[in-house]
Amino acid sequence: MGSNLRSRLSLPQWALYIVVPMLPLIIFWFIPLVVSVLISFTNWDYISPTYDIVGLKNYGDILTSDTFLKSLGITVQFGLGTVLPTLVIGFFLAYLLNDKLEGKAWYQTFIFSPWITPMVAMSIVWSWMYRPEGFINVLLGAVGIDVVPWLTDSRWALLAVMIVTVWKNAGYAMIFYADALSKIPKSLYEVGFLEGASTWQKIRCILLPMVKSTTFFLIIVNLISSLQAYDQISVLTQGGPSGSTRTLLYLYYQMAFEEFNMGRATALAVIMVFITGLFAFVLFAMKRKGGVR
Repeated sequence: MGSNLRSRLSLPQWALYIVVPMLPLIIFWFIPLVVSVLISFTNWDYISPTYDIVGLKNYGDILTSDTFLKSLGITVQFGLGTVLPTLVIGFFLAYLLNDKLEGKAWYQTFIFSPWITPMVAMSIVWSWMYRPEGFINVLLGAVGIDVVPWLTDSRWALLAVMIVTVWKNAGYAMIFYADALSKIPKSLYEVGFLEGASTWQKIRCILLPMVKSTTFFLIIVNLISSLQAYDQISVLTQGGPSGSTRTLLYLYYQMAFEEFNMGRATALAVIMVFITGLFAFVLFAMKRKGGVR
């Protein structure tokens, strides 16, 4: 097909339709990626014009360091702890708003609004609410629970960041699930009603199978988003306390712009690209094996 297309197009047409649309991708993705890979083989400090070639030393140092392994574990915890609640909350919000409900559009807009709000602004507000005298601890105190040191205790800090992330992303997942649920044939609901299926049986046997493709899409998007989480961590905890919220991306930031070790930082960035690609490959393979379209 590619050769037929090439034979039907003149050289100027081929350049106009193929090369020109590819230019932004080449300039802003492929070239920076190649440059990053080259820098990862050096000990460049981001400031000095000179550097030495160190080969694979940066990769070896990172993969054998306890800091990397700890950050990888935190990233996995963060990914699982944000993706699963986001999908569950998004699905049930869409399910609750699926019926003809007065003011449905207003409810959906209100729930979706965190997604279009800048993460930095939201994180600042949440940092106020997480204070010992903040709104959340006031609510907990009203039911007899002691003050929780959300952002200063390593046992709670990661959970605090996860809550902010889920709160932002749940509305995004709800919109996709709402669209998927609206496309389910009404006849399936009628069959469930005639068979006397309970609410849980309808969800398990009718709704969840019919929204499988949406679920796979949201898993991929949210997993990649969790790997790229930075703003909320920077505002709320700066990777602390004691590195308890230092994900791989935040570790990259510290290596590059606090330690000025750009060679090692770009090696970490390349490893993150590889992990992201591996995630996507595994999920797409699972999707194909499961027959999901």
